[in-house]
Amino acid sequence: MKTIASCVQDLIIARPFLEEGLSRQIINFSALAKDLNQPISEMLRKPVKDGAIMMALRRYQQPLYLENSSRLKKVFKNLGDITVRSNLSDFTFQNSKTLMHSHSRILEKISSNQQIFYAFTRGMFESNLIISTSEKESVLKAFQNETQIGLQEKLSAISIYLPDGNSKIAGLYYQIFKRLAWENITLYEVVSTTNEFTIVVEDDLVDKAFSVIKRLKD
Repeated sequence: MKTIASCVQDLIIARPFLEEGLSRQIINFSALAKDLNQPISEMLRKPVKDGAIMMALRRYQQPLYLENSSRLKKVFKNLGDITVRSNLSDFTFQNSKTLMHSHSRILEKISSNQQIFYAFTRGMFESNLIISTSEKESVLKAFQNETQIGLQEKLSAISIYLPDGNSKIAGLYYQIFKRLAWENITLYEVVSTTNEFTIVVEDDLVDKAFSVIKRLKD
């Protein structure tokens, strides 16, 4: 049976920013109770009083926050180098039987140049190629027989080197995404390997994003 307390819990869990605000004690319970009155009334199919909602909010048992986990703190303290690469372009191609052959052509061309940024991701129906803009013409030539879906230029990548064992830490990526979202930073692309995590943003956001990532160590 649904209760006011269970409705409050469901609504808070579904809104990460709201839960974050409660954990920081920066949300007014009275104002929040008024805001939640309508959805809770609809969930219970009867009118409820703001006071009852406010009492449920005060009694809400917040879960053990991942950011307070000693293991998570240790990972952030031990983050490796943070590398920024600019002048990148993101190509999107429709998957085809010949796509990997086209992919091998560009790989062959850039294999001897370690200064070129390159990341390739294959999905179910399309594939993404992020590469230094200096290689734009080479990509267009190598993939000339493929169906190009999109192209985004003026991008930058921020790569973070994660300590060993990071894949066993629950909530690691969540904390990174949450802090970027709080700063209103839109991610254009995300690429990861076992011990390396890369976000791709538009050039005008790279300085702000770098500042957020750097503060993860604090």
